[in-house]
Amino acid sequence: MTDVVELRQYTLHPGQREVLIELFDREFVETQEATGMRVLGQFRDLDRPDHFVWLRSFPGMPARLQALTSFYTGPAWKANAAAANATMIDSDDVLLLRPVRQGALAGLDPAMRDAPASSLVTATIYHLPSPPEEQDVRFFDETVLPLLEKAGATPLALLRTEYAENDFKGLPVRTGEHVLVVLTSFPGQDAYAEHTERLAGLPEWRDDVQPRLPDSVERLLLTPTDRSMLR
Repeated sequence: MTDVVELRQYTLHPGQREVLIELFDREFVETQEATGMRVLGQFRDLDRPDHFVWLRSFPGMPARLQALTSFYTGPAWKANAAAANATMIDSDDVLLLRPVRQGALAGLDPAMRDAPASSLVTATIYHLPSPPEEQDVRFFDETVLPLLEKAGATPLALLRTEYAENDFKGLPVRTGEHVLVVLTSFPGQDAYAEHTERLAGLPEWRDDVQPRLPDSVERLLLTPTDRSMLR
């Protein structure tokens, strides 16, 4: 269920994030999954109060086209589309990705949606000048992720750009970009602050890793909604 992943960032009208979260968590989780996709996580962006971030996955591109067609022509979206769209200024900031490791994110338990969430998830988006070579991917997978874990992070997944054509034209995705995305989690904001301090103090991070990291980076600090599996 995680061969293709969408990382979606929505810009909302002021004061509308909680409205969308309540609607989304009530109406758009099980109804999307009934079409063959998987809703991985829904988040508040800590740095941008009018942004909503979420991820969903598909077994592959043909399954994505089928699932999106089914959902966006189905009863749940038709009944709630106007209310959802009324909260949004922009919903086109979407990265199409695929996991570097097969099976990444596959072990998430839907039972997590039954308990309040209290953790922090980070999505760090590294922009590359060209498609990542295998040596770049290995560097992140075998060097960057272990050091993040050594400094107190829990690595969740490493994702890379999916270059297949977006064949569901009703929903645009960002094109012409080359990214590696690192997902990590922490028990909370204090643990994240301790992690950043600890990471900066690691000589191997400071001397070996940081000089090799891309200059262009987006870092999303995300708190999961109560119905998010990623947490």
